[in-house]
Amino acid sequence: MTPVPRILIVIGTRPEAIKMAPVHDALRHLEPAFETKIALSGQHLDLVEPALDIFGLAPDYRLNVMREGQDVADVVSRVLRGVRGILREAAPDVLLVQGDTATVFAASLAGFLEKVKVGHVEAGLRSHDRHAPFPEEILRRLTDVASEYHFAPTIRARDELLQENTSPDSVFVTGNTVVDALLSVARRQRPVRDPSLAEIQSRVRGDEARLVLLTAHRREAFGPPLAEIFRAVRDVVDAHPDVCVLYPVHPNPNVLVPAREWLADHPRIHLTEPLDYLDLVAALETAALVMTDSGGIQEEAPTFATPVLVLRDVTERPEGVEAGVAELVGTDRRLIAERARAALSREPGLEPPRNPYGDGRAGERIADILAADLLGRTRRCEDWAG
Repeated sequence: MTPVPRILIVIGTRPEAIKMAPVHDALRHLEPAFETKIALSGQHLDLVEPALDIFGLAPDYRLNVMREGQDVADVVSRVLRGVRGILREAAPDVLLVQGDTATVFAASLAGFLEKVKVGHVEAGLRSHDRHAPFPEEILRRLTDVASEYHFAPTIRARDELLQENTSPDSVFVTGNTVVDALLSVARRQRPVRDPSLAEIQSRVRGDEARLVLLTAHRREAFGPPLAEIFRAVRDVVDAHPDVCVLYPVHPNPNVLVPAREWLADHPRIHLTEPLDYLDLVAALETAALVMTDSGGIQEEAPTFATPVLVLRDVTERPEGVEAGVAELVGTDRRLIAERARAALSREPGLEPPRNPYGDGRAGERIADILAADLLGRTRRCEDWAG
């Protein structure tokens, strides 16, 4: 009898938890079901487990690596040592990571050093600027080097990997698992919990207001660039009396302090705690416009045909720009305000654009690829055609 393959999923942040949930679910529904365990690094202490709860998942291992005042190098070293210990105890056949965080890189390096196959979900994203986003651009490149399975979310990501001489036999186009997670959550019926969102949502339904969802937290924007973004947001709200902004503020003082300074006194700009994932999905579905420097939200908003202004100079997700669902505006106050006004003045299209990031079956494809390799069976689904 063939042994049941053992998979270890390592998660550090909330986006990783959300994007790995469909993979875990698909592995659990294989015949035979894989033995799949979850390890949390603790990089996002308060945000990860509530996200896992939404998908009915619980961690098997906790590292709790975070310490006050530490930097990225500290996180990498602690995760490297911690994951090495888990690998020696759990002895998985494959270690799965997702994205481009310190946890992802350190875990992939631990897998390589322990001679465990590493699978990188969301492989091949490139901004081609080593300092933007920092340090994620370098972390994801190094993770791809350490990996033996490269689960590229798009054809462009696949092509980036192939141009770097990654073995074609290790590269698979799956779509992005965030679309799977988003579609799963969007089907649920639950009143929103955040009071500011509930109030704005009620006004939107009564045609009394339009919602603009803002997320801004990238470290390369700390200081004057973030102040420019916030000044532009005020300009947009002042120019549109029916617009309300909802801003779930990152707790980092480099974000929280200037957000309060520039935005807190405006009656139609609502600063909130980070939203739980169900509320975030509801906000994306309700919004007339999203302004963000987040990578994941660039992928999620197109599912609801919500236009996106990307508050960065470069993006590793250019598919949205090419499909016309996103626009790069950087951190220039005048350009942000100008393009926001244009987006809010645009008549809704008759047919929403196709989401260029996936079709909701990425988790299924990843599980199928692993089953074909580890069990020697024929693949049952093809790569995503994009």
